[in-house]
This record gives sequence, structure tokens and C-alpha cells, in this order.
Amino acid sequence: MAIDITMPALSPTMESGTLAAWHIKVGDTVRPGDVIAEIETDKATMEVEAVDEGVVRALLVEAGTENVAVNAVIAQLEGEGDENAPATALDAATDAVAPDAAAPDAAPPAPAPKADRTEADAGAGRSSLAATPPPPRKAGERIIASPLARRIAQQEGVDLSALDGSGPRGRIVKADVLAAASAGAKPAGAAKPAAEAAMPKAATPETDVPHEAVKLSSMRKTIARRLTESKQTVPHYYLALDVSLDALLKLRAELNDALAPRGVKLSVNDLLVKALGLALIQVPDANVSFAGDHLKKFSRADVSVAVAIPGGLITPVIRDAAGKRLSDIAADMKDLAARARDGKLKPSEYQGGTASLSNLGMYGIRQFSAVINPPEGMIMAVGAGEKRPWVSGDDLVVATVMSATGSFDHRAIDGAVGAELMQAFKQLVENPLGMLA
Repeated sequence: MAIDITMPALSPTMESGTLAAWHIKVGDTVRPGDVIAEIETDKATMEVEAVDEGVVRALLVEAGTENVAVNAVIAQLEGEGDENAPATALDAATDAVAPDAAAPDAAPPAPAPKADRTEADAGAGRSSLAATPPPPRKAGERIIASPLARRIAQQEGVDLSALDGSGPRGRIVKADVLAAASAGAKPAGAAKPAAEAAMPKAATPETDVPHEAVKLSSMRKTIARRLTESKQTVPHYYLALDVSLDALLKLRAELNDALAPRGVKLSVNDLLVKALGLALIQVPDANVSFAGDHLKKFSRADVSVAVAIPGGLITPVIRDAAGKRLSDIAADMKDLAARARDGKLKPSEYQGGTASLSNLGMYGIRQFSAVINPPEGMIMAVGAGEKRPWVSGDDLVVATVMSATGSFDHRAIDGAVGAELMQAFKQLVENPLGMLA
């Protein structure tokens, strides 16, 4: 019997994903543990391993297909005594795509008439169907095309009704549309994509400036959606203050000397993660998130740390930042950041923080305001430490000063509470020995 390979759920909230690439082809033998595909989620591209052993009978979803629903069948293996795939096996690719990816006018394909088969062609299986020329399309007959082919045709302005599909029963597939587009098979006066046509003229001015249209990754789409939602629905307010770093830099140098034999090196960011974690515990009313008709008050400070990766950013979480030793924070941060850049983080390692820290100081940024990462209630944005005039007691001195800006969700954290958190953070950074007690 056939063994189905389904779209895996790579996180608790994942409903669909992009099948980025296949590492197998029809006829290959796979064994448990073999990497068979790459799935692109909103946070990373992750490898999928085979669970069963068998020979690949059919790949039901093309590489590059977006919005493939979780648990949809994406491929089949031949089991013991299995026959060739039925002619309709490839049609499952349409059902594997989440509803929002399908074309508005798409309808289930009409069942194919069963053709008489002789002994000579009985073993030809599915491959003989693809080679059979499709019957001529009648006027007004519904066009059978894959969702991916429809989307590309809309983007390229290709008229599907003018194409003959090379897929089973004349289905138009991605390759047909790309071939037509490269051959200039766009009908004169072809309509622009609906989304473009609906835009005001001023929004899409004509220009001869050389440019490239870069397709959005799932990660970039999610960043755009979530942060737009955050700015539109979360009432942000911002509190900023300056912090002297001299004492923290001195302590860091001493600790690194002591930790050198163990191969541990603390960064300024590691100490800031610790400081924010402790500040959240000291001001528990700021360690909260808004949840509709109630607030979630957290008894532990799990600090999400923004890490830039190719194509976007991700926020690996330092669990129990207040209770964790600085050397452990440094080791965890190094490991998480490296695996984040390689797209190897597990969902549990970048979800579920109670507050965030974003540091752009390494780029020379002096001060900035960050967007809250829902459902968290705040994010601390820190800039570069730089030499500035600083009043110490009655004296004017030159100190290394850092600007810190907290972004707060006013539904959950009042201004006075936010100010308490900022003061607690400043106190810990300027008196860092308190972080070791």
C-alpha cells in the first residue's frame, strides 16, 4: 500500500508553509533519517527527515509551492506490493495548497473518463498520461491549472486560455507558464494583476530606473504582517534615558579575565540581557502581556533577543534571564545566535518570551525606538556606548554613555510602571555588582 508523506507542523501555530525544495526524486529509495525536503516557515527554513522506508512513487507538490496546508499529502512512497500511482495521484497537489493560495475561480477538476487499456500499455502507469496530448479546449471550458501556475500567470500577464498544459489531462503547470512568458506569449493588452490594477495610479508611477522585483520570503511576509498589526493595534509609548557604562565595562573586563581559562567571553549584550531580566523581576507589573480581557503576569523573565539573519530577524529566547549565570547566558546566546543564522532553531527556542531586547550599538546607532513583538508587553532598544560629557556628583566628566529606549504596550503597562522598569534597568547597569549577588 502507498505510504503518504504529509506537510509537517513545525510549530504549534503553523497552519501552512512553503515547500522550498525537494532532496528526492521519483524512483529514489529513502530510509528513516534521510533529509527529503526543505520547508520554509515564517521564521526559518528547516530540513524534513523521512520517517518511513520506501521508494518514492510521486511528488505531489512542486518545489516552491507556497501555503501548503499542514497535514496535506505532499509525496507518496511505494509500500510492499504497491502498484503504480493512479492517474489522479498528482491531482492531490491542488488539495495540498491552503485555501488562500488557490485562484478565486478554481474548482475541483472534472473526473477523467476511464480509458480502455491494453496489456501493452497497462504498465506505462502515470507517465503515459503526461505524454498523451490533451483534447482541444472548447469555448468557455474551465481552464485546469495548478495554483502555482495560476499565480505565476497572473504575475506575468500570461493568458492561460492560450496555453496547452503538459500535465496530466492537460493540466497547465508552472513550466508551461514560464515557457510562455519567456517566449513572449502575453496577449496584446493583457490585463495587469488585479492587485496592481486596483492600486491608484500614483502608487505605481512609471519609471525607467533599473530595479529587481524580489519575491517576499515567508519570514519577510510574517515580519510585515505582525509588525504592521503591532503598530496598528498596540498603543505604543516610549521612555528613554541615558546610562553610564563605565562600571559595567570594567566588571566585564575583570570577569572575562577570570573566565578565559574556561573559554568563556562575555559581551556587553550578555550583561544587558541579565540586567533586563532582573529589572523585570524587580518590577513585576512590567513583566506582563495583554490578553484581551485579562493580563498575563509572569513569574519568570524570559528575554527574547533580536538577532539579524539573512532575509530578516529572529528572537531566540534566554529562559530565566534573571536567575541564569552570566557565563550560561553567554554560552546560550552564542549557541542560539549561530543556529538562528543557520535556520536550525526549534520553535520552542524563539517563541514564548516575556519581553525583548534589541541592540543596534554594534552598528554605531545612538538611539532608536523598537516595535513591540506581540504578545509581549515591552521591548528595550539600546544603542552604542560612546564618550559623552557626564555629570558625576558635582563634577563634569567624560563617561561611556548608552541611550536606552523602552517601548511599552499601554494596555498592559502604565507610564509610571514603565518608568520604574527603566530606572531599575539603569540602576543595575550602572551598579553591575548587583547582578552577581
